[in-house]
Amino acid sequence: MTTQQILAFLVIAAMMGAFIWDRFRYDVVACCSLVAAVLLGVVPAHDAFAGFSDDIVIIVGSALVVSAGVARSGVVEMAIKKFFPNLTSVRAQIALLMIVVALLSAFIKNIGALAIMIPVAFQFSRRAGVSPSRYLMPMAFSALLGGLMTQIGTSPNIVVSRLRGEMTGAPFTMFDFTPVGGLLALVGVTFLLFFYWLVPERTKQTASIEDAVEISNYASEAVVTEQSTVLGKPLGDLLKLGDNEVVAIAVLRGAARMSPLPDLILRENDSVLLEGRSSALERATSSARLKLSGKVLRESGQPLQDLVSIECVISRQSALAGVSAANLALSYTRGVNLLAVSRRGERLRERLRDLVLREGDVIVLQGGRKTLPTVLQDLSLLPLAQQEIMLGTQRRALIPIAILAVAMITTALGYAPVAVAFFAAALGMAVFRAVPLTDLYKSVDGPILVMLGALIPVSDSLRTSGGSELIAHWLGTAAHSLPPWGALTLILVTAMAVTPFLNNAATVLVMGPIAVSFATTLNFRPEAFLMAVAIGAGSDFLTPVGHQCNTLVMGPGGYRFSDYPRLGLPLSLLIVLVSVPALMWVWPVT
Repeated sequence: MTTQQILAFLVIAAMMGAFIWDRFRYDVVACCSLVAAVLLGVVPAHDAFAGFSDDIVIIVGSALVVSAGVARSGVVEMAIKKFFPNLTSVRAQIALLMIVVALLSAFIKNIGALAIMIPVAFQFSRRAGVSPSRYLMPMAFSALLGGLMTQIGTSPNIVVSRLRGEMTGAPFTMFDFTPVGGLLALVGVTFLLFFYWLVPERTKQTASIEDAVEISNYASEAVVTEQSTVLGKPLGDLLKLGDNEVVAIAVLRGAARMSPLPDLILRENDSVLLEGRSSALERATSSARLKLSGKVLRESGQPLQDLVSIECVISRQSALAGVSAANLALSYTRGVNLLAVSRRGERLRERLRDLVLREGDVIVLQGGRKTLPTVLQDLSLLPLAQQEIMLGTQRRALIPIAILAVAMITTALGYAPVAVAFFAAALGMAVFRAVPLTDLYKSVDGPILVMLGALIPVSDSLRTSGGSELIAHWLGTAAHSLPPWGALTLILVTAMAVTPFLNNAATVLVMGPIAVSFATTLNFRPEAFLMAVAIGAGSDFLTPVGHQCNTLVMGPGGYRFSDYPRLGLPLSLLIVLVSVPALMWVWPVT
């Protein structure tokens, strides 16, 4: 073993120990490891920052933006509410998410399938009152399991199919992977369904100031129109659309003020006074197609298109303090609408137009993106954490889904690499305003991308120093004395072990020839060994860095490095126990 190889192993071992210790944040550990590797000469100085241009960094960052666009569209949540309106059990919700992600991952890029369903997981977590961490890691692992089922499900399957074609003249076909891969997906998803609790509940490690100042008691007013989906239905149906996070204060019908009983049938022109978080109010009013208070804002005689809503605080100097909304006539004088008001420690029961505003009230104003900052300045209003919210803004429901569909089709048909397709999709989200420019960079989880960019050259040092060839030599020596199932197990476990340090496609390229060499030397057929390599390379459940799906959920789930093996290690052992006999039965070695 050379000095370079020893240093490479030491740096990686120290890095893994620091991750497991969990004393410092993951991006800091990754950057320190990179600096140490450069100082020791394990990573050349000119390659120190090569990881930041790697496709994985682009894929993860772009997928986060795409996921944010899908979340803002609300299409997936509406579909879930339509087909599974009474799905309240956490286990049932997790089962639905995992099954959908696994099936999608068999035919589209697994990170795309995961990006589609992450917003639904957050919706379920709010409905059930549990942390998103309960949902996200099982979903990421299900995406990996689903990818094992077909040739196009994951990169290792594609690469190993090509290797078999080069070595035997007959590549694997589309569904050659399905018998074993389908069994593994079934067994793995079942395991996750019953043991998801092995991961402790976590909160997002990089919580923003917006999360800390979220207002929970906004009062708003909405009118039932002839287009409303709740017209002629009980008030309770409207409140269900807000996932029981919305409370009705009163229903105003003409001059009458009616008690908000759940069985009260809503009629056209009824005004409903609602209270709840802005996100819940937005879900309820948009799903029910209610009209919020205020006028249609116009510019040059045409309805204003670029509308935004923002939370702000009424300061002591504000002209709004001590005046009612009706007297202010903000729609006419300032070109903005008052959508909601929150007053600390008090439930507001008046109509918005009759409410006398006070210093310290938090209000939601709707206006043009260009003109709203000037209005805030003129009225001495203080933006709340510069946070733009969805209440009162138009959902672009179909555009994000169409963009994502195009990206996944182009990658499935081979027209564009995954990194290019998802980068273009993220750009499309910005161009078509599915994700506002003000929220675009908030969607990208900076610490995760920094960790990836720093880790890639450190992990690659195992290859550049010759460490991977050394491991291959050790394997060759050990395998000759093992029975067929033992050699198959060794190949599978080794592929699982090295995947976090090589990307999964590189693992196949390194381990594939070794597997075929084993089979040839021992006079065995190579198919089972090649399949073992593909399964091992596609089954990284132990770290957040071996596959982009695991990385994608790390920030939103608030996971620590040590959380992955809590659930991933028993799952990996299960995969090994099931894979070896299944492979030997489907692909006999003799």
